[in-house]
Amino acid sequence: MIETDHSTLLDGRVRLNQPVKGYRAGMDAVLLAASLEAKPGMHLVELGCGVGGALLCAARRLEGVGFTAWERESWAAEIARTNVNENGLAERVEIVSGDISDIAPRPMADQVFCNPPFFDDPSSLRTPAPEKQHAWLTGDTPLPVWTKAAARLIKGQGYLTFIHRADALPDILSATEREFGSVVIKPVQPRAGREAKRVIVRVRKGGRAPARILAPLVLHEGDERAYAPEVQAIYAGGALGLE
Repeated sequence: MIETDHSTLLDGRVRLNQPVKGYRAGMDAVLLAASLEAKPGMHLVELGCGVGGALLCAARRLEGVGFTAWERESWAAEIARTNVNENGLAERVEIVSGDISDIAPRPMADQVFCNPPFFDDPSSLRTPAPEKQHAWLTGDTPLPVWTKAAARLIKGQGYLTFIHRADALPDILSATEREFGSVVIKPVQPRAGREAKRVIVRVRKGGRAPARILAPLVLHEGDERAYAPEVQAIYAGGALGLE
């Protein structure tokens, strides 16, 4: 039995049951959701939704858009379904229990988004609790598995959007180069003058436009602990433009 507590995202617009000791959705989920733009009637897919942090933020932001999310951990999928119901989004959001490596070719998505596990080498960090391991450790699902699953799901020239560690950018570009192009990269810095810790990367299936690196998003101004005004607006449900 996974012990959970209650938290909120998007200034309380999303209510989230999360594991007390496991991976907890926060700013990365909000930023990923804020990077998505879609018109009513479109269908978006998330790969590896966990308990639904990014998924529910995206569904709350994008009215009239349908969502399907895959999650291989049955306990996380059940919590995600509870969160979908408690947020009143069951008519537009479906949770599928299953491993993304088993997804058959099924073009159904106008866009795919994901927040893949961040670490490739379990020996490089303190061993996480069992409920954290699939959220933190790539294990048997490396990045090419994620991109191939996305390619099987995306209709036409739809988009795939990641948030990941900044130092994983070469791996992302390598994993997407065969079937995706038109790369847009948004670095995320903790403060001005500091190295980016995260990148948001959007690629387009079959895209051929030149790669673009956008101005960074800076989370904090100077030595302030509070988020910068632009980030506060995003946390309240605003968009993080990738144009």
